[in-house]
Amino acid sequence: MTTARCVVGVDLGTSGPKVALVTTDGRVLGHERETTAVRLLPGGGAEQDPDEWWRAIATALRRLLARDLAPGRDIAAICMSSQWGGIVPVDASGRHLHNALVWMDGRGAAYTRRLAGGGLTVPGTGYNARRLRAWIARTGGAPTLTGKDPVGQIQFLKHERPEVYAAADCLLDVPEYLTMRLTGRPVAAHDTIVLRWCTDNRTPGAVRYDDRLVRMAGLDAAKLPELVPPATVLGPILPSAAAELGLGEHVQVVTGTGDTTAAAVGAGAVGDHQAHLYVGTSAWLSCHVPRKKTDVRTSIASLPSVVPGRYWVATIQDVAGKAIDWLTETVRGVGDVESLNRLAAASPPGSNGVLFAPWLNGERTPVDDPTVRGGWFNVALTTTRADLVRAVFEGIALNARWLNESVERFVGRPFPCLNFIGGGATSALWCQAMADVLDRPIRQVAGPVLANARGAALIAAVALGELAWPDIPGRVAIAREFTPDPANRQVYDDAYAAFRTLYRRNRRLYATLNAGPADPAGPAGPAPRIIEG
Repeated sequence: MTTARCVVGVDLGTSGPKVALVTTDGRVLGHERETTAVRLLPGGGAEQDPDEWWRAIATALRRLLARDLAPGRDIAAICMSSQWGGIVPVDASGRHLHNALVWMDGRGAAYTRRLAGGGLTVPGTGYNARRLRAWIARTGGAPTLTGKDPVGQIQFLKHERPEVYAAADCLLDVPEYLTMRLTGRPVAAHDTIVLRWCTDNRTPGAVRYDDRLVRMAGLDAAKLPELVPPATVLGPILPSAAAELGLGEHVQVVTGTGDTTAAAVGAGAVGDHQAHLYVGTSAWLSCHVPRKKTDVRTSIASLPSVVPGRYWVATIQDVAGKAIDWLTETVRGVGDVESLNRLAAASPPGSNGVLFAPWLNGERTPVDDPTVRGGWFNVALTTTRADLVRAVFEGIALNARWLNESVERFVGRPFPCLNFIGGGATSALWCQAMADVLDRPIRQVAGPVLANARGAALIAAVALGELAWPDIPGRVAIAREFTPDPANRQVYDDAYAAFRTLYRRNRRLYATLNAGPADPAGPAGPAPRIIEG
């Protein structure tokens, strides 16, 4: 049992929470995890039960505390990081009124298009020119026309669940909801409010609501949470929450944050232009930058960061590791993830010419295209099971290369290396494939699946004054560095060229095959599907 002061870092991913006990100097003492289910619904719906989140967090944390890794009196704070870009409607008591609409939920797309489009539009975007200019100038971005952000999700509730919308006292994103469960306060940090596209973000540290933007986004100002600075202590945990989680009532609550910002901290990438790559259910590639900037063409923007005075580069690819889950669930006989790694190693780099496009739920960056779909291409009678499996790993890497090129162009410089985190970073085969496909050294962060929870804990340590931001890179260990193999350069350059051509030549076909119905509520469609974490 350690005698050091400790903090709890929580990472609530789409598939469930990871909870870590971390010393204030950054040592992870232990962790536990639980799983949660996602309910996929007709018309592009994706929901989760907020009570299931809370029960899973409590179960994992109590199991962690039962290991007696530190005295309860030495646990000083807790910080929640989580998936974000979703909405939880709550009443005045903080009780949720509907399942959470999570980041994959695009049922509000038709309503967002009405808000953002019409009149003189920017060619090729669907956005009204004047409104887009106002959004970008002040926020750095704009509501996605896919509906997969809080603006679209709020509009869905407003029009399709009017009784829920009317009863809601506040509309919270996921990290804000978790922080409210801890404190009773419905607050949003400067970094978690941004996807409602209603704040003036031109001055880091002074983010504020903008009345015109609130109206443009179709939001009710009375249902928006109070704004607070990120990485600050909000106060002690509620006695009821402390009892449920097994914590002492002395524990301080630090403002929650989204998984992307926590991941950067947990990857040790807090300096300007220090890049990290995450592959979990989804994927992103990001770094911190000193100024606000937007590229509408590639759907990349820099948004307020948890790091003072800085912005982070916002990107997201809808499906990454989820394609591996899909593979194990759908294709009989491929086995578990460990078996997949062994099987993929039996196929040569390039998968004997087989390509896999991981766009199984549309794509967000560097193209915002909800109709694109994925699958294997160039399959022959000679194609083996190993080729198919390796192609999935490589397809996610090829998609990451597309993203990396776009982000490097956005920041105006190549990245000398990438810190790799998430479940994908546990695979040596995948680390090497990423290095070869991206032609960049890949630094495998130690404990890569704990990066978000570790990041939340490090944010708590900073908020308590135990660490300073420049200390963080030195608190994150690198397990191994993978360098690009020159022998594989040509095969992956050719595969990447074919990958890009595949999208360019088929995007109109995808749009035709997957065009949504005129009814914004969506088609009757298949029965709801429950995906366990």
